[in-house]
Amino acid sequence: MPSSRPLSSGKRVRSHFHEELEALEQSALGGIDIVLDQIDRTLEALAHQDVELAALVIADDDRVDGRYLEVHQGVLSLLARQAPVAGDLRLVASLLHVIVRIERMGDQCVNICKLLPLSGHEPPTRPEILALLIRMGGIARSEVSQAKHSFADRDVALAEDLVRQDREVNQIQRDIFRMAIEAGDDPDIREWAMHMTLVARCIERIGDNAVDIGEQTAFVVGGVFPEFSAEPQVPTA
Repeated sequence: MPSSRPLSSGKRVRSHFHEELEALEQSALGGIDIVLDQIDRTLEALAHQDVELAALVIADDDRVDGRYLEVHQGVLSLLARQAPVAGDLRLVASLLHVIVRIERMGDQCVNICKLLPLSGHEPPTRPEILALLIRMGGIARSEVSQAKHSFADRDVALAEDLVRQDREVNQIQRDIFRMAIEAGDDPDIREWAMHMTLVARCIERIGDNAVDIGEQTAFVVGGVFPEFSAEPQVPTA
């Protein structure tokens, strides 16, 4: 029969600590959901060159910033009141990194949306460049979602697989830059194309931050901080 004796004071403290830590992790992962929503609206604004929708994304960045402050302050408060060790300490440290990456991904959405009005409300566009940007954004979004699941499930293999998608994002960024250089002699089109290379850079950074969250997954599980690389490995002699 289970014991009916109450938990000791020390056990109650540790139980409450783990409840707080779990709540902070869920809050951080919920921040990724907010970013996914921001990415969706950013890509829609990009696809339609919709400056009004872009302005809404910029205004809504407060949601991401608020979640960052909530988790960051919660983790610092937990550290001040407790003395986590081993796996708990790794998780606490990782949550600080993860919430920073989430905040930065939100910032990249804002940066993209601030670039959209620079060429005017109805800029001349190149459909082939726009199509690549939307494809690139879709892959980066998939990375963010996969990073969330890898961290939540402590799935290192899923985290390491982020590199595969990130490699494709990097290649598309290079393709967009090349196409922008070849955009033609019309100054308005060239200006728009240059702005789109900056958009591509922002999307690439979203993917990089997702990979960083994957690295934190590996750290929480194994206690060793790896560095995932999306660049092809050069064989050594």
